[in-house]
Amino acid sequence: MAIHGARGRMGQALLDAAAERTDLAIVAALVRADASAAVEPAVDCPGVPFSTSLADETGAQVLVDFSGAAGFDSALELALERKLALVSGSTGLSGRQSASLLAASERIPVLWAANFSLGVAVLAHVAAEASRLLPDWDCEILEAHHRNKQDAPSGTALMLGERVRGARGTGEPLLPLDRKGLRPSQGIGFSVMRGGDIIGEHEVRLVGSGERIELVHRATDRRLFARGALVAARWLCGREPGRYTLESVLGL
Repeated sequence: MAIHGARGRMGQALLDAAAERTDLAIVAALVRADASAAVEPAVDCPGVPFSTSLADETGAQVLVDFSGAAGFDSALELALERKLALVSGSTGLSGRQSASLLAASERIPVLWAANFSLGVAVLAHVAAEASRLLPDWDCEILEAHHRNKQDAPSGTALMLGERVRGARGTGEPLLPLDRKGLRPSQGIGFSVMRGGDIIGEHEVRLVGSGERIELVHRATDRRLFARGALVAARWLCGREPGRYTLESVLGL
């Protein structure tokens, strides 16, 4: 595989995590052209060439992208040009970029996720199934992250809300938050906490009369996201064109 955005925090984590596996090889670590003067790895990854372009002879089969919205277009263009499977965790994509990703899935296999935690994928699956069985219960989604995280609610929290809404089959878009952090008429609320160095915590509460269900996931090691992305990339390699999810990887 090739990594797009290799000098970023996630790119470095991917290189580090890949060194622990024997069933895949990193054949290229791609960086921005304006970073070419300092393309030295920050982790121990001997034999991995850092470059600003992907050479034809690398033999790459899948491109893993964590370059952010600013670098996403070039990653998608490269994947289409080379017919590479694409795994992307770039967030903050515009509507146009999301539409381009969907269109690309007709030509190459793509897997995009806001969160590459395999545990979060299971949480989303279980929350959706519970919401389907209990459509009249209220739903509250709580999330906590470190003090420097800017977006709120987190992309993962919003994804969980979408899964709950979809499981209930309302067919209506998730409404904007009101001033209390509630989704009017949809029974879904969001609570946010920012503080310290919390990596990421998400909780889905389904509340009925006299009882409630609490589903919780806590991340304690940032490397889990890189490990999940590598699992997804290994699984996606050789698949038919289409749009896949982490739940597909887990067989859910």
